[in-house]
Amino acid sequence: MNWNDIADAMFGGLPYYGEILALVSNSVWAGAVLGLVGGLVGVFVMQRDMAFAVHGISELSFAGAAAALLIGWDVVTGSIVGSLIAAAIIGVLGAKARDRNSIIGVLMPFGLGLGILFLSLYDGRSANRFSLLTGQIVSVQTGQLGWLIGIGAVVLLGLLLIWRPLRFDSLDPQSAAARGVPTTAVSLGFMLLLGLIVAVAVHIIGALLVMALLVTPAAAAMRIASGPLSVPLLSALFGFVSAVGGILLAIMGTLPVSPYITTISFAIYVVCRVAGARRDRVTRVPVSEAAR
Repeated sequence: MNWNDIADAMFGGLPYYGEILALVSNSVWAGAVLGLVGGLVGVFVMQRDMAFAVHGISELSFAGAAAALLIGWDVVTGSIVGSLIAAAIIGVLGAKARDRNSIIGVLMPFGLGLGILFLSLYDGRSANRFSLLTGQIVSVQTGQLGWLIGIGAVVLLGLLLIWRPLRFDSLDPQSAAARGVPTTAVSLGFMLLLGLIVAVAVHIIGALLVMALLVTPAAAAMRIASGPLSVPLLSALFGFVSAVGGILLAIMGTLPVSPYITTISFAIYVVCRVAGARRDRVTRVPVSEAAR
């Protein structure tokens, strides 16, 4: 492969950009919903130290989607079933961080192994297999778009309903339990919401890279903000820019959408990390001078 081939893969579709954009409008809408809702969910993922759980749920979601693909069912439904099973197992059995990590460590290879088995038995289009792992721009069909937007709306509504107790439990679980917050129910509810949004992410960015939209935007927002409102809003904005921006860039060529989304998400994190480090350094200097 030479530089001309690389340029064609990245920008070969520019003369037909408008027509291609019309064809992938479903994915743009689904990506926008995923970026916004995933950014909000990601804040609590980071606060509860559950980034590893996102990857564990995605592997079972991948297995469910692959099983549905094999037997001819709707892939979104299979993905949702797999995600909810994983989320329920982690939520019920993984109350403590040590237990949760061990359970996730067991579920991940099991789910990935099942998914690979189902895909190896599937004799349909190879693009369908590839899209479950790394995402595909055209993977969101018209019939699936309503499902994906509906799932995003359910997750957003559920998150808003448990926002206050969930935030209290995420920041100070001991005090939350002492104040009568039903921490077990809140934790399980959040895990089920996380499972649903992971199922959406699998169809946009693939099972292997879901953390780019469910972890990285929140991690970036926490580098430059700390307020209870500013962090979720920034995280949702970063997720939206990563998802929609990645799709809009990807349709200029023939490359998968996931490298663009992950690159934008990572670039945002790097910028926020540098800006946060510079702000902290500037803040420490006056404090040290005042101490003298």
